Amino acid sequence: MAYSPLPGLRTLAPMPELNARAAGLVSSPAKAATPVVQASTLLGSRQSVEIEYKGQRYRLQTTKAGKLILTK
Repeated sequence: MAYSPLPGLRTLAPMPELNARAAGLVSSPAKAATPVVQASTLLGSRQSVEIEYKGQRYRLQTTKAGKLILTK
């Protein structure tokens, strides 16, 4: 038993699996999948749309190169 600063309590041996999990070496339980929304669903045939979030307006637009830009 290792020394404990509080009488009557004992310290536990290190748990390597916890250190491995913290380092990202052990997979964590499966997370819920993030839903995917196609940009074409939002844009349709338009070049840009406005999205309101928490009272603020954002603009989602496509570029000539086919990339997406989100601006406030």
